[in-house]
Amino acid sequence: MLDKKNITGIILAGGKSTRMGTDKGFLLLNEKPFTQYSIDAIKPLVSEILIVSDNPDYDVFGFKRISDITKNAGPVAGIYSGLEASSTEYNLILSCDIPLITSDILKKLIKAIDDTSEVIQIESNGKSMPLIALYKKQCKNIFGELLKTDERRLRIAVNTCKTKNIVLELEHDIFTMNVNTQNQLKAIEDVYNR
Repeated sequence: MLDKKNITGIILAGGKSTRMGTDKGFLLLNEKPFTQYSIDAIKPLVSEILIVSDNPDYDVFGFKRISDITKNAGPVAGIYSGLEASSTEYNLILSCDIPLITSDILKKLIKAIDDTSEVIQIESNGKSMPLIALYKKQCKNIFGELLKTDERRLRIAVNTCKTKNIVLELEHDIFTMNVNTQNQLKAIEDVYNR
């Protein structure tokens, strides 16, 4: 498996959280903020962690915080900003709203590295998950060009790269649940407390 000194962890915490009504990165599950779950999953696999957010409250986690280079342009800008700040060829990218994520799921991405793929993403429940993915630093050039043309759709950006999906077994789908609404938060709490 690739040495962690060649991998940076990038946690995206810049979302507007409009459906939730509050900053998702600070939502609590079992009295621990969502962002801390992302940090705990990614930390054993990387040499450095960057948090992409314009919100200085994220400094509480003790990692380098990167502001979005392009404002209000969603995850395409977040990934671009993270890749721009990274000093490694490989980058594990994770959004801050997937509290059940584990290091074992992320390891599958690293084990799948090959000579051609630029983005290796998890596929769960039949959906590709570009916010649980490994990106090569060179993707930043593609993302940067798309941002210049005001293209903000993450699927378009990812599909412009050479992409590979790692399909999870059904029993692992639970680990990729993300939270956008109060109902989803309740569902995750139910799973966690099982």
